[in-house]
Amino acid sequence: MAASSRSLSATLRTFHTTHPSVRRPSPAVPVLPQPSSTANKLLRHSLRSKGVTVIGTNPKKLSFRTKSSMAEMATEKGKGKLQVFNSEEELAVSLAKYTADLSDKFAKERGAFTVVVSGGSLIKSLRKLTEPPYIDSVEWSKWHVFWVDERVVPKDHPESNYKLAYDSFLSKVPILPGHVYAINDALSAEAAADDYENCLKHLVKSKVVDLSAVTGFPKFDLMLLGMGPDGHVASLFPGHPLVHENKKWVTFIKDSPKPPPERITFTFPVINSSAYIALVVAGAGKANVVHIALGNGQNTDLLPVQMVSPEGELTWFLDKDASSKL
Repeated sequence: MAASSRSLSATLRTFHTTHPSVRRPSPAVPVLPQPSSTANKLLRHSLRSKGVTVIGTNPKKLSFRTKSSMAEMATEKGKGKLQVFNSEEELAVSLAKYTADLSDKFAKERGAFTVVVSGGSLIKSLRKLTEPPYIDSVEWSKWHVFWVDERVVPKDHPESNYKLAYDSFLSKVPILPGHVYAINDALSAEAAADDYENCLKHLVKSKVVDLSAVTGFPKFDLMLLGMGPDGHVASLFPGHPLVHENKKWVTFIKDSPKPPPERITFTFPVINSSAYIALVVAGAGKANVVHIALGNGQNTDLLPVQMVSPEGELTWFLDKDASSKL
């Protein structure tokens, strides 16, 4: 790659922007009545007809839960676990606990917790981590934060995923400044992708980031992904050749169908090497794509979100609007 000749020290040097603390490469829900045996069977039949199986055989597990998930299900093999919530607020509460639990697990096991975030509405859904009890109980010093994709714009630009994460999340939690890895926005899209990949290689070598023994690609502890209404994840869009990239860790796009056009993005081999992936989807505007991905909706081509299939564990976090067509 073009940036491979640069020294790692240059790749990882600290820089100052409008947000200097960053290192770059270079009310309760009522309990509902328990379903009868007949209702139990009908519910199972309905879900199975849509390619979804309810977890467990106890009718109590088919009931709606207080405060947390409206229903917890397992999708057909390869599609991961599915949790559906009465509201985005309840989704955010559960996502915070899920993330905090994994933070504790990996901090104890590895001494580090590598977290990859995306842009869009995903960042808003992390807001409960900035509140008690998590703001005080999470071992933030163990966190290392990365971006699954980024727009090649200045960090103070309204379209910057870094700015979105900083304003809504990073500025409110005590993650160490040197553990936040943003792209070098002074470079071209191609050079920024090379630069970010070099950073990841250094962090794998220093064992901050794990390496998958199965794929040989970096294995992040947790990847927090959103999904676009067209089914894209990261900056991997339907019908774009980059969905088939299988050699690079980080690549670039100059013709994104969604502005801004120039971006960098993790490739699917990196995404799918993750230990845990949370796919967070809220809103009725995404119900059609959720139906295609998890139900029996039809689409001529495989959507990028359908290509998310980690060697670890995949969990869908949906609000009831996003799951309305399942």
